[in-house]
Amino acid sequence: MRPTTDMAKEALFNVLENSYDFENWNVLDLFAGTGNISYEFASRGTRRVVAVDQNFRCVDFINKTKEPLQMEALQPVCADVFSFVSKTLEKFDIVFADPPFDCEELALLPDIIFENELLRNEGLFILEHPGEYRFEEHPRFFQHRKYGKVNFTFFRNL
Repeated sequence: MRPTTDMAKEALFNVLENSYDFENWNVLDLFAGTGNISYEFASRGTRRVVAVDQNFRCVDFINKTKEPLQMEALQPVCADVFSFVSKTLEKFDIVFADPPFDCEELALLPDIIFENELLRNEGLFILEHPGEYRFEEHPRFFQHRKYGKVNFTFFRNL
């Protein structure tokens, strides 16, 4: 597991808070791990956060952590990310993915997200990835941000 650094997380949420209103968002956090990013979205008043991870212990941890934090909007789901993505009918305003860097499908994730129509109009897909991946040529590419060794590429559903 490789959690997003605090500096990168803070920078990401500063960008998002300056551009978007969290209150009406439905968020999907893929490869949620311990829920680090899910908690950030939920604490900012998002309508709903679905946190998907295949590791039962991670999902159990999120369930146990959300209760004392009173994060009723946070819904952990224990499932394989790719299976969940292919089966869900729900659409989201934000999809965030922080796959393991050795994930064989990492380069394909933008296409998988858009092919499964997970985003509402104007929705964002944010992919955290290692620096050797480049997505500027992707038709839905919006912007790239780098914070230390952490890279975020934003894709927009137009």
